[in-house]
Amino acid sequence: MTESWFAASRPRRKRPAASSFQTAKEKPQEGEVVAAGPGARDDSGQLRPLDVKVGDRILFGKWSGTEIKLNGEDLLIMKESDVMGVIEVDAVARNAA
Repeated sequence: MTESWFAASRPRRKRPAASSFQTAKEKPQEGEVVAAGPGARDDSGQLRPLDVKVGDRILFGKWSGTEIKLNGEDLLIMKESDVMGVIEVDAVARNAA
């Protein structure tokens, strides 16, 4: 991966049978970073590392990224600017308790 691009995978979710009549395909706007480039170069040529890293759970816009299939896995290739936030695992655990 190069520059400020990275790959993310969407979690697989099962929909309840009661909602199977819906015709619109719902896509989660959450994923996990599975690969990342080294970062982007600023105006002076210095490498600025990405704020996201492999393993981060992220939130992104509904139409963010480009969908690809690689080795049978559906992935999104997106820019760091598409990321709305990083979900901290500790915060999720605290809210669930």
